[in-house]
Amino acid sequence: MSTLLSTRPLDTVADFPAIPAGWAYLDTAATAQKPQPVIDAITRAYAQDYATVHRGVYQRSASMTYAFEAARERVARFIGAGAADEIVFVRGATEAINLVAQSWGRTQLKSGDRIMLSMLEHHSNIVPWQILQRDVDVAIDVAPLTADGQIDLDAMAAMLTPRHKLVALAHVSNVLGSMLDVERAAALAHGVGAALLVDGCQAVPRMPVDVQALGCDFYVFSAHKLYGPTGFGVLWGKAEHLELMPPVQGGGAMIDKVSFAGTTFAAPPARFEAGTPHIVGALGLHAAIDYVDAIGLDAIHAHEAALVAETRSALGALNSIRLFGPENSAGIVSFAVEGVHPHDVGTILDESRVAIRAGHHCAQPLMEHLGVEATARASFGVYNGKQDVEALVRGMERVARIFG
Repeated sequence: MSTLLSTRPLDTVADFPAIPAGWAYLDTAATAQKPQPVIDAITRAYAQDYATVHRGVYQRSASMTYAFEAARERVARFIGAGAADEIVFVRGATEAINLVAQSWGRTQLKSGDRIMLSMLEHHSNIVPWQILQRDVDVAIDVAPLTADGQIDLDAMAAMLTPRHKLVALAHVSNVLGSMLDVERAAALAHGVGAALLVDGCQAVPRMPVDVQALGCDFYVFSAHKLYGPTGFGVLWGKAEHLELMPPVQGGGAMIDKVSFAGTTFAAPPARFEAGTPHIVGALGLHAAIDYVDAIGLDAIHAHEAALVAETRSALGALNSIRLFGPENSAGIVSFAVEGVHPHDVGTILDESRVAIRAGHHCAQPLMEHLGVEATARASFGVYNGKQDVEALVRGMERVARIFG
């Protein structure tokens, strides 16, 4: 094993109490473990500071409201949004995409319009558009991939027409780790009058994101992949798009005035946040953003790139292993072993105290494109180091011995 990793240590594993010594957690693309500052923020919010937001006139409610809205402002700064009012709090990226589909899509698209996706999209960036297709009669096109598993923007450029009104693509593939040139994708989409939605779930924990510089129209991500709590996520949208979008849920907090004669709705983002919000989720995300910013996203990206390089080199030297995706994938390495089901690989690795993901990764169309039913996937976080790569390789050598 080379010394590449030792030049970029993050030394953060002690911050993660759920990672015991000797356990290689390589499933961060599914969900990230939580650092102690995030756990402390959540515990403090429930145990000491808890109250509802936006409604109470007493001091604790006012303080919690301030903290909740401070989290919105923190998210806006983190992704380079123009204003905090462009940040909509949701349950996760899945809900964010569904919100855009059911609100923006239903009002801005009509029969005969087209949506452009890609072959590597997560189901959460396919199924909501298929539901819209059923109800609004839009058409869906699928951009192909390059030989190394990146979205083929040259091919997409040739496919786009003025009938395309939305392009929805992953910033980083959750299977292949391939990174989208978002600026070019935005230019291509806008060149035919289409909006661009970007699924940033795998990007925001791994690299700096500036939505205004990227040029996209919508950007979504989930807190739990960013070392924050589950059940919480973010939709960013340009103000002009959010203003056009009607609410898809009704209830408290999202209204201007209610009467039996009719109801008027609050301005964004409140109109999309019906009911009592996940207050502590917002505070947990705030703490998670502070945590990764203290490390530095450039340092995180460099560290994970080194881990990927080491892993691809080591696994590539073993017989019968097929690697997927580009050499410079972002924090994710998917692979298959000839004659061995990925679930068997995952089970044997678990016996060696190595946790990976095995399956179709909510990307069945991509699996069909790759010619496999499933893959094994190792994905990295700030807590991983070369010892985890070595444990993975030892485990894969054991797989080879067991299956001959």
